[in-house]
This record gives sequence, C-alpha cells and structure tokens, in this order.
Amino acid sequence: MKKLSILGSTGSIGVSTLEIVAAHRDRFEVVALTAGNNLELLTKQIKAFSPQLVTVMSEESALKLKKMLPAKQPEIQYGVPGLIAAATAGDADMVVAAIVGAAGLVPTAAAVSAGKDIALANKETLVTAGHLIMRMVKEKGVKLYPVDSEHSAVFQSLQGQRYADVKRIILTASGGPFLNYPLDKLAGVSVADALAHPNWSMGQKITIDSATMMNKGLEVIEARWLFDMPGERIAVNIHPQSIIHSMVEYADGCVIAQLGVPDMKAPIAYALTYPERVTTGVKPLDLTELSGLTFFNPDYVRFPALKLAYRAMADGESTPTVLNAANEVAVEAFLSGRIKFTEIPLAIEKTMDVHQPHSLGSIEEVLSVDRWGREKTRELLGIKKL
Repeated sequence: MKKLSILGSTGSIGVSTLEIVAAHRDRFEVVALTAGNNLELLTKQIKAFSPQLVTVMSEESALKLKKMLPAKQPEIQYGVPGLIAAATAGDADMVVAAIVGAAGLVPTAAAVSAGKDIALANKETLVTAGHLIMRMVKEKGVKLYPVDSEHSAVFQSLQGQRYADVKRIILTASGGPFLNYPLDKLAGVSVADALAHPNWSMGQKITIDSATMMNKGLEVIEARWLFDMPGERIAVNIHPQSIIHSMVEYADGCVIAQLGVPDMKAPIAYALTYPERVTTGVKPLDLTELSGLTFFNPDYVRFPALKLAYRAMADGESTPTVLNAANEVAVEAFLSGRIKFTEIPLAIEKTMDVHQPHSLGSIEEVLSVDRWGREKTRELLGIKKL
C-alpha cells in the first residue's frame, strides 16, 4: 500500500491522480490533500478518500471548510506552513507535486528534504531551482518520477538504454490553438480563444502557456535537469496530433518514442507505480484510426516565448527564475484583460533584458529573485499587484 500526499488535489492533475487512486484502492491510500479555493470539490475528495491532513490557501478558507464537513474531520491547516506539513506528512511514501507555478517550489523542496519520493507535475520547481532540487534529490536518495507527458515519454524511452548512447532528446508540442492562426491577428485573440486547446484539457495557466509555447520552453529547462542533458541537445518538434509524446535519439541513428492518446492519467499512473503498469481507463491507441502523424520545427516568430526559454537556459543562473516569474505575471495580466496575448512574451523579454544573472545558492535566494521578477514585470507593465 503506497501512501500519497497530493499537492494540488483540485487541479486537473490532482483530479486525475485521485481517479487512479479510486480505481486501485488496494494499492494506494491518501494521507494528505492540498487545494486552493475550490472547497466544494475538496469537500467531495475528503469524503471519498478520508485524508488525515488537508491544507487550503487561507485561514478564511479553512474556517469555511470546517463548516462544510461533518463532525469527524481531518486536521485542517492553511497557507505555506500547511503546504509544508502536507508535503512532509510522516505517513506519506510519495508526494504528488501538482501545484501550478512557482508556488509549488517550497513544498516540493520540503518533501525532498524530508526524504519523500516525488511524482513531479510542477515543472516550475526545476525551472526555478533545478540545480538545488536535483542536488537535494541525490543527497537524500529520493526517487523523482516525471508526470508531464513529455518527460514521462522521455523517461520511458530511456528504459534499458545507456545514457552514454543518447544523442538528444526531442520534446513534442501540439502547437496549441494558434498554430495556423494569422500572425497579424494574434494581438486580437481573446482569452476564450487562447483557452481552446485542440487536444488537452488543462488548467487556465498551463493552457495559456501552451498557446504561447512557453509551456514547452519550461519543459525544455525541466528536461535539462531531469535528464542531465545540455540545452543544445534538447530539441522541440511541433506534432499537432499529440500522439507521440516525446522521443530519444541515440548515437546509432535510432529513435525510441512513446505513443498514446492524450490523457494525463497514463503518465500519472506510471509515476505512481513505476516500474509496474496498471490499468488507467485510458483508451488504447489504435494506429489504424490515425490519418497521419506530422512533425516540423517551431516558428520562433509565431512562438517567441520558446526562444526566450532557450535564452534563459543558456544564460543560466538566476535567469530561468526570472523568466518563470515574468511569465506568471504576464499570463495573469492577460487572463484578467490587462494586456494583449502578444504582449505576454514582450513583457517577459523586457524583464529578462534588465536582469543581471547571478548564482543562486539556496531556495531562499530563488524566492528572492522570483519576487524581483514579479515586481519588475508589474512595473514594466504599469500595473499594480494582481
């Protein structure tokens, strides 16, 4: 019986994780859940899985939750201390890190420090502090399993192979809703347009990141740390069908790929049960139903955010942290109607241009740079804190 702490249980990854748990009650037990403000869904999850500890965003939410639950309740905490408590819960064997954005860094780092195995769906943890987290993983002897479909595909394609034989990693990207959209009309796209992803059902922030392809840029940086691979050996291919989730090219010219229908339950289950595989309810892939698979290189004019991510990785040190912070502010500004879609990468670039890269020796220093990046981006955009 593997005991799980799920950080971000009401998000898309958290919900899919609990679907897998529900289908395999003999294999998993939920000991802790954390969520934001979706108290109605959280209440249903608490009743269904009986966690010992629950964490919400604020004291106000904690009080509301207590009133929504029956007399027998789990321990309820809130804020960052509550996230850390859930991430380090004594009974937990594995922590599913599925909080969106840089907010996932502190609890994920706490889980690693506590010696918990990690199913990582929070790419920002490695984007902002990859060198620190991977060093901690090694020191603590922690197992870190990727949940992102692309990184799971790479992980699966590396099984049984020699690292020395790897030539490069190829991450695939759908291209999002604006792959063939007229360039001169991108500035006028609506939030609804940008949230209409053709293949995947995801939360708002990651869906906007997919539309700008910043999501793929963050995944390139994450792959650099997960697989100890230099940035110049990590490529991106546009693959609109989202059937091949990523590939590994080897020295002999062979390419090993992982295929499947676009459903996050498959990579989540693999992270939870590795090296075993369990049923997920995911529809099996029938190649005879496919009309074809296409691949081509990304257009940096259409997707400047991807180029910015490669630049941040090349600059290294504190720059990826600034990239991520600026992106989170810019995406939120777009979602709230304060800036245009095409202003997202412009805001990120302006923030990166005024940043002086420097080394980061601790999580506290990462958080300091993250705050600077957010404040500078808001200043450059002429907006107050969102």
